[in-house]
Amino acid sequence: MNPTTFSELNLPKALLQGIDELGYTELTPVQQIALPLTLQGKDVAGQGRTGTGKTATFLITIFNHLLSKEPKQGRTGQHPRAVIIAPTRELVIQIGEDAKKLAKHTNLKLHTVYGGVDYEKQRKAFEDGVDVLIGTPGRLIDYLKKHCYSLNRTEIMVLDEADRMFDLGFIKDIRFMLRRLPKYNERQSLLFSATLSHRVMELAYEHMNNPEKLRAEEGELTASGITESLYHTAMEDKVPLLIHLLRQDNVERGIIFINEKRDGERVARQLARYGFKVGILSGDVRQKKRMRILEDFSQAKLHLLVATDVASRGIHIDGVTHVFNYDLPDDAENYVHRIGRTARAGSTGTAISFACERFCFGLPDIEIYIKRSIPVEGIPETALDIGKPTHPEATAEGLKSEDRAAQHAKKPNNAGRPRRPQRRKS
Repeated sequence: MNPTTFSELNLPKALLQGIDELGYTELTPVQQIALPLTLQGKDVAGQGRTGTGKTATFLITIFNHLLSKEPKQGRTGQHPRAVIIAPTRELVIQIGEDAKKLAKHTNLKLHTVYGGVDYEKQRKAFEDGVDVLIGTPGRLIDYLKKHCYSLNRTEIMVLDEADRMFDLGFIKDIRFMLRRLPKYNERQSLLFSATLSHRVMELAYEHMNNPEKLRAEEGELTASGITESLYHTAMEDKVPLLIHLLRQDNVERGIIFINEKRDGERVARQLARYGFKVGILSGDVRQKKRMRILEDFSQAKLHLLVATDVASRGIHIDGVTHVFNYDLPDDAENYVHRIGRTARAGSTGTAISFACERFCFGLPDIEIYIKRSIPVEGIPETALDIGKPTHPEATAEGLKSEDRAAQHAKKPNNAGRPRRPQRRKS
């Protein structure tokens, strides 16, 4: 019989203390199946819905191993004992934050590396030694080639969101790193993915030691705690309908997904003018500003986040009550990843999608992928009457500075006036 609580797992005291302080008591379905295997040192290729506790699964496995066993002979501070590879910097940052909380009462040294921030500062951190290294493929390879660290004494390797590695074109980088690790039977390897497709399993069998293929939950791909609905609406009615639904449900923490950055900027500006505290995340938002926006969102300084799919797998923030597909995604899988930002770790949430004349053609593929129809709601007669903006000059966090400046540019006081002729001096 599988364990149901963390106290049954015989974990080190320092690790259990961190788990208790985070309020974790019962194991999620993913953890009930995976942890008994991973804690024994077995390789696992796991598939599970987003928000089901996969990150805690591999972090607890790593910390249990590092606290219970001696490092390999000849290992120095520049030989990370564990390496975690994730596809996006947002996900790396989130894993790093979770790792700090779990390892709070241990002496383990953690280090995260990713693009968009001070390169030299991240490089110097290797001089203090690293036990657990977490990073994106590109930045990990940069420091590896500069001999900042070595992988030849690594004991555990984690590949998170493996299917995303293919989508983002990282697969050559992943194979480059995996070939520099100890042999597959001299380390433990954990792979997690939203879908265990043929190409993901090919990667697993090539670089892992007879991995156990796990899927925690059969049936629907989306979490059972999500209430889904769909509105068929014209493009020009999407903003009024969105504002109506935000007001109706009094949304305090929601994510609005759009397909194109310029549309996101327009939607974010309009929401801000109607009094919503909103930030925008897209590919050209600088990393420092991106991190500040995510921090403000997690601390409820911002109530809404307008995001492109760059954020659909990188945002792991508790308490997101609503997800809006302002635009239906082009890729059916992204529908699952988007709405998975809510109802995390057993909580409940709401996912609302708009099917307009431009993006409705993706709806059949989405419903085929999730193996059911999304319930359709009618638009109330008064829903599109939102009145005048309450804050006509307001702007959203994350807009480009030149865009913000253009909005507030004012004509000089004498613009358009005829020049007054100068008097001649007598």
